[in-house]
Amino acid sequence: MKRIILLITVSLNYSCQDTVIDNNDHFIESISSIPEYAQRESGDPVKGKNYLLYGDYISSGFPYDFFLSNFPSTTENALNRSGNSAVIPFSFNAVKARNGIDIVAPNCFQCHAQYLNGEFMLGLGNYDSDYTFDQSLTLTFSDQAIASEYGNPSLEWSAYEPFSKASKVVAPYLVTEVKGVNPADKLTAVLGAHRNPENLEWVEEALYDIPAGLIPTDVPALWLMKKKNALYYTGSGRGDHARLITLAEILTMPDTAKAREVDHDFTDVYAFLESIEPPLFPESIDSEKASKGEMLYNDHCAKCHGADIYPNYLVDVDYVGTDPELAKANFAYVDFLNWYNGSWYNQGINKAYFEKTEGYVAPPLDGIWATAPYLHNGSVPDLESLLNSATRPEYWKRRETYNMEKVGWDYIVYSATAGTTIYDTKKKGYSNKGHSYGDVFNATERSQIIEYLKTL
Repeated sequence: MKRIILLITVSLNYSCQDTVIDNNDHFIESISSIPEYAQRESGDPVKGKNYLLYGDYISSGFPYDFFLSNFPSTTENALNRSGNSAVIPFSFNAVKARNGIDIVAPNCFQCHAQYLNGEFMLGLGNYDSDYTFDQSLTLTFSDQAIASEYGNPSLEWSAYEPFSKASKVVAPYLVTEVKGVNPADKLTAVLGAHRNPENLEWVEEALYDIPAGLIPTDVPALWLMKKKNALYYTGSGRGDHARLITLAEILTMPDTAKAREVDHDFTDVYAFLESIEPPLFPESIDSEKASKGEMLYNDHCAKCHGADIYPNYLVDVDYVGTDPELAKANFAYVDFLNWYNGSWYNQGINKAYFEKTEGYVAPPLDGIWATAPYLHNGSVPDLESLLNSATRPEYWKRRETYNMEKVGWDYIVYSATAGTTIYDTKKKGYSNKGHSYGDVFNATERSQIIEYLKTL
């Protein structure tokens, strides 16, 4: 029945339009509509932001004094925090461990905040992270230093040890081929293997086999969440979004008692995330040009990405043609799906679950000007090459300058890969192919569409 309704809706809205889709029936067969799930509505966004900035959702980490002595401090205070958090990077929170020791622990802004052209943007994906090395080596050094300074056993060691233990287990699985892409999806799949699904307590021996290799993602902007019926690039995260986004906290989650505490506070966090608006394009926009681009967008792009209404479509991998490996990895692992769907997270009123899909969500494009690089693996540096697939570089390195005409990163083209700062689109999971719908445009039309995209 849903397929029939969808067919009628799309036919009425788009049958008279000149579209880049090669065949409307083929398009209908290649998409599915993601259903809407009831979400929490009682959250306080002010409390939610405060919890993200100061909360102990990660409840184990480096002793505070040790962190200040051994890691770079900051005076920028991008989050305008007070107290102990004022002098640490925005990607960490200063909190108390369960035993009362002051610690510094990672926070959500490790992945979901960044500077762009000197402006701090909360909610923008971190395009500058570096996971190209096994970070367990750094933790081994920290183990030795903390044990030497405070003793093992000691209260400081007890406050640090859960973070160290879990991080050293997962770190070898999180090594990427290039700087800038993110391993968070793999992180959750690995952590699940080391948590009892019923009480979330740590399990030394993995509960299931973890496939080798890492398929990366680009980090989506947090301001897009409010429009999505399902989370993650593959649309696998279903049900209660507030609970889904607490999953990374099992890095140091001691038990379900702490999970319930975090889950309660993430009611407010979800309200805050729904309040985040995309950043406005910071330069002038040619309104006449953008108006022409809007007409082209409505004819060619709105079908998947939405205009007044965001359609929440899941598009088959074979149809969109982008790198298929993410759809086979991480949240598609049968053992992980069984673990999560049989765990505490899929219980109670606010239950959440994962569903295996064979496609990618066509995302909303709000604030797209700020979110380069593009595609789900960050393989395309700017909108110009996203809309003209023949110009996409195979080997490229991001410069530090952002191009407001092409909208995206300036880059250097290479003839072959040479190190972890050069994006190699020939590697597994890193392809820049597919989503070639913009190839039908001429240079003028492409420029008009880009001008319109700046307004979103």
